[in-house]
Amino acid sequence: MKLVIIKFSFLFLIPILFSGEQWKVKSSSISFKIKNAGLTVNGTFSGLETAIDFNPLKPEDANIKASISANTINTGIEMRDNHLKKPEYFDVEKFPKITIQSTKIEKTGPISFLGTFKLNFNGTIKEIKIPFNFLNLADKTELKGSFSINRTDYKVGGNSFTLSDNVTVNIVLSLRE
Repeated sequence: MKLVIIKFSFLFLIPILFSGEQWKVKSSSISFKIKNAGLTVNGTFSGLETAIDFNPLKPEDANIKASISANTINTGIEMRDNHLKKPEYFDVEKFPKITIQSTKIEKTGPISFLGTFKLNFNGTIKEIKIPFNFLNLADKTELKGSFSINRTDYKVGGNSFTLSDNVTVNIVLSLRE
């Protein structure tokens, strides 16, 4: 009788073990860096909004959506931040949000994945690849990734001899169920 109860109980656990998991963000760090006039400019964004449905055992079923307010750009220099919010850069009045939406997630290692996302930035939508790690321990769950984009692909900053075309973005999310 105990064996029947154990087998019956396991049937109820299967959907829990292999379904997607809804994750909430406890804290986040969205940062970027770009070279300008030979110097590295670092910045951050805040106000991340997410919908993360991700099970590392079934990454092909994942659905990850995220957005940030372009108006939250912070490089540590208010005058520069205000300049970056203008139409020739982020055009925050016309394009207030920067969004990503997963289209495919693949497992590439024990805790590593490669996500294909649609990035909607400054009115331009392009497909990008984001390699990321998903660490789920008893005391912390973290999603951490990094990617680079070409700012001119998104019509940011126009042609410039001093501003690099390449921007590196780093994402660190502390998660909870």
